[in-house]
Amino acid sequence: MKKLEDILSGLDVLRIVGEEVKNIEGVTDDSRNAQTNGLFIAVNGITSDGHDYIDKAIEEGVTVVVLEKVCDHREGITYVYVKNTRLAKARIAKVFFEDPSRAFKLIGITGTNGKTTVSTLLFDLLKNMGYKVGLISTIECRINDEIIPSSHTTPDIIILNEIMGRMKKENCDYVMMEVSSHAIDQGRIEGLDFDCGVFTNITHDHLDYHGTFDNYIRTKKKFFDDLDKKAHAVTNVDDANGERMVQNTKAQIHTCSINRLADFKAKIISNDFSGLEMTLDNTSVHLGLVGRFNAYNLLMIYAVAACFIEEKEDILVGLSMLKSAEGRFDVLRESAGKHVIGIIDYAHTPDALENVLSTVKAIKKPGVKLTTVVGCGGDRDITKRPLMASIAQKYSDVTILTSDNPRTEDPEIILDEMEKGIDKKGNKVSRVEDRKEAIALAYKQAEMHEVIVVAGKGHEKYQDINGVKTPFDDKQILKLFFHKNI
Repeated sequence: MKKLEDILSGLDVLRIVGEEVKNIEGVTDDSRNAQTNGLFIAVNGITSDGHDYIDKAIEEGVTVVVLEKVCDHREGITYVYVKNTRLAKARIAKVFFEDPSRAFKLIGITGTNGKTTVSTLLFDLLKNMGYKVGLISTIECRINDEIIPSSHTTPDIIILNEIMGRMKKENCDYVMMEVSSHAIDQGRIEGLDFDCGVFTNITHDHLDYHGTFDNYIRTKKKFFDDLDKKAHAVTNVDDANGERMVQNTKAQIHTCSINRLADFKAKIISNDFSGLEMTLDNTSVHLGLVGRFNAYNLLMIYAVAACFIEEKEDILVGLSMLKSAEGRFDVLRESAGKHVIGIIDYAHTPDALENVLSTVKAIKKPGVKLTTVVGCGGDRDITKRPLMASIAQKYSDVTILTSDNPRTEDPEIILDEMEKGIDKKGNKVSRVEDRKEAIALAYKQAEMHEVIVVAGKGHEKYQDINGVKTPFDDKQILKLFFHKNI
């Protein structure tokens, strides 16, 4: 419980109508979560306007409404008018939950690909080294051993502060957090005190939201522009925009590279399905992850850890014990039957898919065939659909185009757009709308020791069709066919 006057301190209030002395039990911008003696923030969102739900929130018991637009006033309700409710929401959440992000080292990871792997494995590394840690990722939120289901890459700022408040109570030393471009643009990280920002890479994605690639880059860059001078900024300078990301930051810059001189340097010695042999800061180490793209992920993890921990040998030992994040180059081996190797990966951008398939192509034995099952999500960037199909065909002996999460779109139309990237004279391409049937076909047609990549959904345990999420798990389905040996 907090006093209203404390919650409004530091807020740019235009005027207040109603009683100003009140105790507040909770804050929300979702009328469905409104509570007795609560405070409701009416935010004008992308698809709906919170001002339309003020009456609903009052019916649920809220006694204070923070708003931008003039509305009819009801007796007993306090109306707090501000210029921007989205910014006000960040300030209110920060105060109500007692500014939890200052209680630990908050590390934000952004980029098109690698966010989940870097954040999850950094969480695992630090936890294994004995620190108390928190994680906010696409897959899940975690507080040490406690798992909290996640529905967004970066949750709403109120939910974020609530979760971080719990992390503060558990005395977390470090919290790793994925930071999406949507979250940066929508103010979902406003007011958080980051001790480190990490840039993995930036490639073609989310143009349905940002409009242009340059807008996408500028949005990511804003995260680093806003870092404090006490913070660290870790960037991959092998990416074409790696230096641009940090050119205006006040934070301490740390560069990472495999190809050039940098503060943190890595070299790949060998790379196969058993993992990577690398040197990190001139020390040789064997790592359980596969692929050049994971070499970058591990390098970034090492660099971040080294910003805070002096015992670099302990960091390297910890890195050698790490395993892939769920749904990220997740390798399955069929012990009988055709002895197929299956790889489940979240790759849902052209660059991510090319990283996975080029890695498989480079490390599989000569003569071993590669089949790729891939789809594209509905209600998302349509320009990448032909690119995804083209990349799959380029690296694969057999390509099977199928559904991903079609959402509200017709799956057949999505597949039509993917097919525009197919070379009719190229390698064999099939089209199977039903994703389970597509995976079944990939296994049925597979030859001995073949590699099957199922791309696009990774860790997800559902398929989203017309707003209904039905259980669906690529990994379990492929395992089923391995077991049946169909």
